[in-house]
Amino acid sequence: MRKAGGAALVALAALCSVTAPGAAVQGPPALGAAPAEVRVGTLQPGGGYSVATMTLDAYVARVVAGEAVRDSRPAALEALAIAVRTFALANRTRHRADGFDLCDQTHCQVLRAATAATDRAARATSGRVLVRQGAPAAIYYTASCGGRTEIPSNVWPGAEDPAFLPSQADDACDGEPAWSAEIGAGDLARALRASGFSGDRLRDLRIRSRNSSGRVAQLTIDGFKPDQISGQDLRVAIGRTLGWQRIKSTAFEVSRRGGIYRFAGHGYGHGVGMCVIGSARLAERGVGPDAILARYFPGLQMTRSLAEVGSDPRSGEPSALRGLTPSDRAPADFRGLTPSRTPSRGTAPSRGLTPYIPTPAIVVALPDEDEGERAVIVTQAVRARDALARALGVTAPASVTLRFHPTTDEYERATSRPWFTSAAAVRGELHLLPLATLRQRGILEAIVRRELVHLMTEAALAGRPAWVREGAAAYFAAGAAPPAPAQRPAFRPAPRPSCPSDAELLQPVSAGALANAYARARQCFSAQIAAGRSWRDVR
Repeated sequence: MRKAGGAALVALAALCSVTAPGAAVQGPPALGAAPAEVRVGTLQPGGGYSVATMTLDAYVARVVAGEAVRDSRPAALEALAIAVRTFALANRTRHRADGFDLCDQTHCQVLRAATAATDRAARATSGRVLVRQGAPAAIYYTASCGGRTEIPSNVWPGAEDPAFLPSQADDACDGEPAWSAEIGAGDLARALRASGFSGDRLRDLRIRSRNSSGRVAQLTIDGFKPDQISGQDLRVAIGRTLGWQRIKSTAFEVSRRGGIYRFAGHGYGHGVGMCVIGSARLAERGVGPDAILARYFPGLQMTRSLAEVGSDPRSGEPSALRGLTPSDRAPADFRGLTPSRTPSRGTAPSRGLTPYIPTPAIVVALPDEDEGERAVIVTQAVRARDALARALGVTAPASVTLRFHPTTDEYERATSRPWFTSAAAVRGELHLLPLATLRQRGILEAIVRRELVHLMTEAALAGRPAWVREGAAAYFAAGAAPPAPAQRPAFRPAPRPSCPSDAELLQPVSAGALANAYARARQCFSAQIAAGRSWRDVR
């Protein structure tokens, strides 16, 4: 079972968000069939989920209670309620692999008991959703942007950067909170190893580059392989292993004294979209919910009711929608706002919102920290699936589940395979190493392709030696294709290369030994293909 995010935290730490969904996918469906109820999964102590069904507005009221700054003004609660509702509708297939819509953890949105104020906010905004081209917009919100919002692609590689998610100064937030953390070299090394990096001792960690917003883009990690890591991936690696209170954002400086690394930064969360602290301060100034949303999501449309959405889905601009335009915004200078109250128990990590993915054949299960890359992964997997089906001459599988694990340890526990195998099929699902590990090593797409080939060829190659199955996966994953039938010579047996044994492939003793076995398996497979055999006949 995939690990879900933790429960709501106390005080400002509770507002940290490392979850955010990814880029929009073309051709989203309209909201006309939006469900009136939500099936919510609650993580059980022994693993698994219990499922409860509630009305959409009841769900919104409970999530606002779990996500808002304590004692927020009604305008801030209503702005958040609209974002929460958008998230629920846009992500109603996020937990399809688990049999329900949304979980109650930070992976989706945290639920708490509704209050009179959050219930009023849900009812006051009932049916109101931020939309783009007739579907829920891929908006994000964050605890504190640290004084400047961020574009999605600087956090989640490959994500879309729409005009309604600009990087812009936010003087309502004004750079709060400032934070610092000291972490020993040994703990940093442990966090890196848990995320799939290899190395015994961290010799140095230094900032290599920053992005346009000033946040850390890449760091160099001397003593480990790969020897670079993104600022977001370092934050996730440390959070998963050492706790999410350490590195609160990627807007930081790092220095070293002996074996201790000191991080000093500001802001809390990924920084994309609506700043929760900023929105609370705007509400204190008297700014209304529409103006708050317009400030953070310029140009988006908003529904008046769910029934009105999609009345003309071809136009992309349903007549019933109201636009959030710059004229709705409050004055730009909010430096005179009084500090917002520090949130306490009942607040929770903020959440990014992802569009509905109209590709039910590909189900991606991700840890909460990687949700921002869901759409990119789905798009790549669909492209690879279709290309491989054509190359193999088979029908694309009706459904594929890709389950990425948060740590290498969890991958090994779920698959009973060593981490260097990178991926394995378990009970019909394709399990993979942490996304950051595969991406840093530059093998994400190749590994997904390899596992898709396994899935599409397993029936035809059942009972063959492991080198045949692994050779086919390596051969086609690399983009190779058999020669056209008209060009194939009659098959003539040739001296066979030294093909690896089943034990070498299924019970490898090291990463190097497995790499060698894969290379020999592909060589053996390629030799028979080159001699004219169909992939189905290799043995």
